[in-house]
Amino acid sequence: MDYATLSALRDRHPAWRLLASAHAPLVSGFLHRVFVAPNVRVMSEADLVEALEDELFALREQWGAEIFPRSALEYLNDWSAADKGWLRKFYKPGTDEAQFDLTPATEKAIAWLLSLTERPFVGTESRLLTLFALLEQISAGTEADPAKRVAELRKKRDALDADIARVLAGDVPLLDATAVKDRFLQFQQLARELLADFREVEHNFRSLDRRVREKITLWEGSKGALLDDIMGERDAIADSDQGRSFRAFWEFLMSSSRQDELSERLDRVLALPAVAALKPEPRTRRVHYDWLEAGEHTQRTVAMLSQQLRRFLDDRAFVENRRILDVLHAIEGKALELRACMPAGTVMQIDGMGADIDLPLERPLFAPSSKPRLTDAVLETGDDDIDTSRLFDQIVVDKARLRATVLGALRHQPQITLRELLQAQPLQHGLAELVTYLELAHAGEGGDSSQELRALVDETVEEPIHWQSRNAAGDAVMRQARLPRVIFTR
Repeated sequence: MDYATLSALRDRHPAWRLLASAHAPLVSGFLHRVFVAPNVRVMSEADLVEALEDELFALREQWGAEIFPRSALEYLNDWSAADKGWLRKFYKPGTDEAQFDLTPATEKAIAWLLSLTERPFVGTESRLLTLFALLEQISAGTEADPAKRVAELRKKRDALDADIARVLAGDVPLLDATAVKDRFLQFQQLARELLADFREVEHNFRSLDRRVREKITLWEGSKGALLDDIMGERDAIADSDQGRSFRAFWEFLMSSSRQDELSERLDRVLALPAVAALKPEPRTRRVHYDWLEAGEHTQRTVAMLSQQLRRFLDDRAFVENRRILDVLHAIEGKALELRACMPAGTVMQIDGMGADIDLPLERPLFAPSSKPRLTDAVLETGDDDIDTSRLFDQIVVDKARLRATVLGALRHQPQITLRELLQAQPLQHGLAELVTYLELAHAGEGGDSSQELRALVDETVEEPIHWQSRNAAGDAVMRQARLPRVIFTR
């Protein structure tokens, strides 16, 4: 916190530049409403331009047309420029439409602005209890003496036995309304901070991906040395404190029993009168699903990095690139030899450049195709015995029926994997029906809250899918397909 460091932060950090900008109220308010409040991770250029146009129209109606004279697209491009860094503009593979996402610095600035608002209730007890609980976990988790650990566990057991005896005797202590509000507000704050942390973790993995691409482009050594360097850096990120913490969090959150427990406790807490009086955000009820969506984006960023490494390992592309480099090095060597002693006469010849001219009248004229002449002929019925029933043995997969099957299963539980669904409802039409289930999962993978059926794909877990079919001889056989875990959610 010295002068030089703070001066550099003021000039270079995007969050400080946002707070010092003349358009900070517009940028912060709009990006909070569009990205942070609904937990939107990525938005297309067309949707974001439309939302900003509506915002600018309302502001011009209230404050005058000269307050924001530029178009919405110009503002978005300016906010995503290198000198601002408030938005990240990128293109998804295989698409030509720009996508926008918040940068971690912008989310930090918005979170700080939110902390400036006056809070009707400032709780301190829950934070103090959280601090004591963390210190207790650190102390217990680092104690190497078995006798001390056993003594601490017995002390906790005695306290639990005393609590059980007191409850059985009819003394049931309950939290008052103030304590409930204190703890719930602390939960809301930690939940919002956790969503912001996901965006920063994803940003760190993208930075690693960028460094790997730059290293591949500029590498001049052997292939083995490059792979050793890249894998070492990838393992350093995965084995870092941040990487291990994220992996442990993801494994904890992917447990279906933990998700059911979170859903049950959220429903019970939100139904309390003290919590309902605080008017919590509607998204609080499904905050754990927001964590899943944010974690899925982070996992896809890691998968993108792995895909980049696989493309580099393509032997044919590597050999071709190496051949081009050898040709270029040979040309450079010949040029250096000629620099010392310039040869006499012609060294190289290049064919004269010329243009191939095609005159319009030299092109062939259009020749209409000849019209076929139909002759009247009487069709006679043949004597061949053809089985026409095979014309009706076509397989038609009813997508609406499969969608109703998934929704029916989700009425009894908040989520279900594709494997669990097919164990209860086996495939009737084999691979064609399985592909239709995957199509439904792909349609619900966008994370649109307006869709009644949503899906997540965990690419780190591979599950086998079995179904019974018949071979060409008509015998019953068992088929199997292995695919990443597909999870349908409400």
